[in-house]
This record gives sequence, structure tokens and C-alpha cells, in this order.
Amino acid sequence: MRLLRVLALIVPTLLGVGLAAQTRQATTRTKPITEEKCGPLDGQVFTCPKFGFTYKVIFGWVDRTADMQQDEALPDQSANESPKATSPATDQPKPASSDSSKTLLAVFERPPGATGDTINSAVVIAAEPLANYRWIKTAADYFSPITELAEQRGFKAINEPHVFAIGTKKLVRGDYSKQRGKLTMWQSSLVMIEKGNIVSFTFIGGSEDEVNDLISDLVFSAARSNSRISKDKK
Repeated sequence: MRLLRVLALIVPTLLGVGLAAQTRQATTRTKPITEEKCGPLDGQVFTCPKFGFTYKVIFGWVDRTADMQQDEALPDQSANESPKATSPATDQPKPASSDSSKTLLAVFERPPGATGDTINSAVVIAAEPLANYRWIKTAADYFSPITELAEQRGFKAINEPHVFAIGTKKLVRGDYSKQRGKLTMWQSSLVMIEKGNIVSFTFIGGSEDEVNDLISDLVFSAARSNSRISKDKK
């Protein structure tokens, strides 16, 4: 198993050029490539045509997507020289991740590190190539590294990964909680496999109801239903 890290780590590898570069360039000129992209956040709405979803961000929340995407490149530049670069605060919600994963959206109720008497709620969405995990066949399989990472951060699993529907879209969901003084931090993770990528949605809140409210702002296009999902695991 790959060594899990708390941050979504490295921006996808740059394409190499070889002897066939001129041929590829000629092809590009005659056949333009249109790429479906995700984001950026526009107003309060994050749209991701590539994976067929939109997410409505609560007004006033802090968008740290660009910061986290910048952090993803740090291990590639100084992994052997600066181990602290991959050691963020233990309470920062991040999806389980490995090399070449990418943060699509990271929004927080308040800036991380800002003082407050409540849990700093957050939503983090990330994607990484399914090829990174040869042993993962279904979305439920991805909860092995998610649960491992959650337990390292002091969370306890509330239930087994189970099929969870948002409209006509079926994902796999797992729920976790952790005591933080007198407060309880709740985390729910949703996972789907789409277009050769594992897409994870991580929601952090101060109560189960708050997390469910955050999840309710996630909407899928009815036309996209190609994900492979798992059966309920017991």
C-alpha cells in the first residue's frame, strides 16, 4: 500500500515530449481537444463537468483551494529536505490521498488556525487516478485508506461503508467522529469511481445534522451515472 499523506499531494505529472512531438502537434492543430474541467469556484457555486457534479458553497466561507493545490507541489520539490511540508495540523480535513492526486475544492467556515468556540467546518473534494491503487475495484475498497487515515487523526468509525444516494447518483459513504475537548467533530466521506479516477468528498462539521446539511449542497447531473459502486459491506 502506498504511504498515505494528509494532503492531496502532487499536481498531475507534466506530459513528456519525445520524437513524435511534431506529429502530435500536427494532430492537435487539425483536431482541437476540448477538456472538461472542474472549477474554479464561481460566486458560491463550484461546477465540475468532468465528474458531473456541482457544489454550492455557504456564503462567507473561505476558499483555500489554490493554497492547497500549491501545497501539493511541495513534496515534489523538497520531500527529502523538509518533512514538515507534508505535516499539516491534525484537525485539517483532507481526503486520503497518494501521489498525483489533486484537490478540486477546499472551503472552510473560517481560516484554518483562526480561533473559535466551534468546529471549523469544511468541505474538501479531491480526485486521484484509480491506477494508483491496483487493488481497488470498487468505491468501498477506498475506505480502507480513508479509515486508516481517520484513525491516525483520532477519529472512530461510526458505521461500515454503505451505498448512499444523491438523487439518482449512488456513492459509498462512511462516517467518523472524534472528541475535541467538549466538542465532537464529525466527518463523513463520500466516494465514487468516475472516468478512471477516485473522487472523494470529505465533509467536516460540529454535528451529524450539520454534516448532512453540507452534503445536501452536493448535486449530480442525472445524465452521468457511469461510476462503479460497491454493494453494502457487512
